[in-house]
This record gives sequence, C-alpha cells and structure tokens, in this order.
Amino acid sequence: MIKKQWLMLLATSALLLGACTATEEATEDRAEAAPVATLVEKESVSTVDTTAKDSSATYEQEIEDTSESVEEETEESDTTDSTEKAAEPKVEPQVAEKAPSEFFLDSNRLIEVDGGNQSGHREANVVVDIGFGDREYWAFTNEHGQLVYVFAKEIVLQDDSTEPITSNGRYYHDEAKVPGTESDTLDEGHVIADSLGGVANAYNITPQDSALNRYGDQAYMEDNIRRAGGATDFEAIITYPNAETHIPSHYQYTYTIQGNTVVDSFDNVDPEEYNKSQGITPSKPKEETEAEEKKETKPEVKEEPKSEPKSEKDVSFVDTNGNGQVTIKEAKEAGYPMPITKDHWLYQYMDDRDGDGMVGE
Repeated sequence: MIKKQWLMLLATSALLLGACTATEEATEDRAEAAPVATLVEKESVSTVDTTAKDSSATYEQEIEDTSESVEEETEESDTTDSTEKAAEPKVEPQVAEKAPSEFFLDSNRLIEVDGGNQSGHREANVVVDIGFGDREYWAFTNEHGQLVYVFAKEIVLQDDSTEPITSNGRYYHDEAKVPGTESDTLDEGHVIADSLGGVANAYNITPQDSALNRYGDQAYMEDNIRRAGGATDFEAIITYPNAETHIPSHYQYTYTIQGNTVVDSFDNVDPEEYNKSQGITPSKPKEETEAEEKKETKPEVKEEPKSEPKSEKDVSFVDTNGNGQVTIKEAKEAGYPMPITKDHWLYQYMDDRDGDGMVGE
C-alpha cells in the first residue's frame, strides 16, 4: 500500500515537473518570440517613421527648392526688368536736340576773344563765341589750333540801323592776320560774314581764295542767307590738307532757310579755275576772257562823268536782285570794269572785304 502511494507520488511529481518544464519552455519561447516581434514591430515602426521623415524631408526640400527657384526667377525677373528699365533711357533723341558742336564740348574749353582782335594766333581745343553782340555763333578749334567747326542755332543779319558799323558795312576796320592771309591770292575770309553778324577775330577768319570769297560759292552762300532774312541750324565744317597749315582745303556749309536745308560744299580754289579743270567751261587765256568781257560792255551804262553828283546815279539798274548791294558780277554785267575804287559812285554799294578802298582787284 505504501509502495503504491510512493509510486503515485513519484508519478504525480513527474507530471508536475513535466508541466513546469513545458510552461517554462513555453514562457521562454514566448519571451524569446516577444522581443523578436517587438524588434520587428520597432523596426517596422522605425522604418515607417524614417520613410515618413524622409518623405517629409523630401517634400520640405522640394518646397524649399521651389521657393528658392521662384525667388531666383523673381530676382532674375526683377534684375531683367531693372536692366531693361536702365537700358531704356539710352535710346535718346536727346542727341538730336544737341547741337553737333556737342562733339567737341568734352574736350574744348570756352574762352573769350575780342571780336576785333587782329592776332592770327588760335588756341588749341577751344570754343569761342564769334557772334557780334548777343548773337551766339560758336567756333571750335582742334588740337592743332586749326578752325575746324562753326555752329549757330540761328543766323541774325547785321542791322545797320542799331549796330555800330563802318562806312563799308563792317563791325571792325580790319580782320585777324591768320597765317596764309598775307598771300596775294588769299583773302581774310569770314566763315560767318559781317553782314550775317560775324566778328573779325582769328576764330572766324580763314585764308580763302579771293575769287571764291568775293564772287564765288562763299559769296553765293552768304547772299542766299541775306535774301532769306537769316538762317537756322547753320554749321560749317572746315578741312585742311595737313596738321601744320591754317589754309583750308575744303568748306562744307549746311543751313536751313525758309524750311529748306541747303548744303554748299566747295574747295578753297578759284571757282573759274576749278570749272576749267573740270571741263565745265572752255579753257581760254585770261586775256581772251577779259577781251570778251569788254566786248559785252553795254555803252549805255558806262560810268558817267565823275563830276556828276552820286545822287543822280541809278543803283537799281546795276543791283539786279534789288537787295541794296552790288556784287562784282552785277557791276561787270552792267558794264563797269574792275576794280571799283573808293571814289567810284558804286563803291558805297559794294563789299570791300579787305578794306583797302578797292573792290574786284
């Protein structure tokens, strides 16, 4: 009986031990499985979090990149706009409003020279007002002291009723002695004549061929402006054969009269000689030409005896254009031989450029 009870106790103990072992193993298995699941769970959560964070970071980065791109585009747009706005004013009609003389203003300094100064010296790179009285006629020299450019917004004719002029229609008794004017064939030629309001200093005087100055293209240009009562936008461009001489080789005048722009361009030569060289007129000896002129003299308009009073002479017969002035050409066509001296009744109506008491010499 005791043996049976002992056996039952052993069996019961064995069962209990087996149950405990199984429970512990199961518990251990669960314990081991739990961390794995937890780890998987944590890793999964971590992965999800990381993915979410990465996604969020990527999205934020995209937003930042987009913002920066927009900002850059805005800045570029602003820069482009400001550049375009800054560039717009450079299309300037302002240049058209400026006189062509602006070309020299950066380098030429303004000086004052008396209108009657007879010195032939010119300063280099200067600008001088050569208009008589309140007139503004601007003359410019280059680096060699050569007179190269003259500009006047408006040419105002001489007014002998209000301005002090000499008996031969001049503001001064003599002109500047620019080097070259001592030649027998060159006059002290005004760029802007006395009759057009120009002074007599070296900044308005160039050595000019006598024929050109007295009855050639220069005289024709001056007469055009006088007849029109003045001119606007007057400019003279004067060129030279080299940097040493003060004797021009060419003149170009541009001016506006009665709404029309006129350009007169000519060399500093005797117009008759030039025409002959170009084959425009027959090349005849000077003596033959003078003989023909004498043949064409009209006997009925020969000079009357000097004893007659000047008041009895009819200047309108000689002054064919009726402007109150007699040119050498008009006098010749009327039959008066050259030169016309100071004691001749026509002298008072003629322009004695060099003031030597003789016209057409």
